[in-house]
Formats: sequence, C-alpha cells, structure tokens
Amino acid sequence: MERLWAGAALLFEIGGAWLVWQGIREHRGWIWVGAGVIALGLYGVVATFQTADDFGRILAAYGGIFVAGSIAWGAIADGYRPDRYDLVGAAVCLAGMAVIMYAPRGH
Repeated sequence: MERLWAGAALLFEIGGAWLVWQGIREHRGWIWVGAGVIALGLYGVVATFQTADDFGRILAAYGGIFVAGSIAWGAIADGYRPDRYDLVGAAVCLAGMAVIMYAPRGH
C-alpha cells in the first residue's frame, strides 16, 4: 500500500506542476492551471497517508523521487532528452533519499 500512495503522490505532484506549466507557459489556459492546482492539493493529502511519522523525512523522500520523476516525466511527456549530468544528478538525489529513509537509527 505504501508504494501505491508514493506512486499517487508522484503523479499528483509532478503532474500538477506540469499542468500549471502547460496552462501558463504553453498558453493552454486556466482550466489546465486549475487542474494542476487541484492535483498539487491532492498531493498534499496523499502524502499524509504514508506510514512514517516524520513529515520532514517523508517530504525529503518525495524530493528525491520528484527529481528523478521529473526528469523521466519530461522525457516521456515533452520529448526532453536528459544528458549524463541530469541522470547523475537524479541518481545522487535518489541515493540521498535512500540514506534519509533507510539509515539505521537507534529509536
């Protein structure tokens, strides 16, 4: 179930930001912007369904996923071609997220 919520959060966060971008920067209109704002609000709700109790840690994890997911979204939705620095940067973010989420702690 945890992965389901993470996947939904990914879609709402990146998809919402993309919809706002499309509405404003690509002149698709305010309906796109409104849909993006709703999706971003749903992202905030979905994040509360995670089982971890630490808000900062959950948001940090989403940050790593957001970076890598944004690169993938741009490649799929917009035909963006990430270069090696994009890919290395995304990998570094994912590694940092893994340290934050899975480091052994004494509590």
